[in-house]
Amino acid sequence: MKQRPDPLPRYDIEASMQGLAEAFASLQNAEEVAAFLRDLCTPAELEAMSDRWKVVPLLLEGVPYREIHERTRVSVTTVGRVARTLGHGEGGYAAAARRQFPHLVPSH
Repeated sequence: MKQRPDPLPRYDIEASMQGLAEAFASLQNAEEVAAFLRDLCTPAELEAMSDRWKVVPLLLEGVPYREIHERTRVSVTTVGRVARTLGHGEGGYAAAARRQFPHLVPSH
């Protein structure tokens, strides 16, 4: 991904992230989100994000990394990163997975 020559201050990054999150939250349905994503992201970015999301249910089912790779063609490295984030990230994957795959996410 492209790097800025002079990184933005942390508060600018957080404010931009909050604005983006609010834009997503303002959308009404999956079709609007998909249109927004297509406008916002390059095809490569969309493919990378889609790849990450499609391995989430397989990880929740306990499918081994190599088998996930064989089924999806997503790299084992990416599968590992998603697994790590699913278990130790900010909780975003888990929140979305609870809603989209409630039968796969254990309730607390």
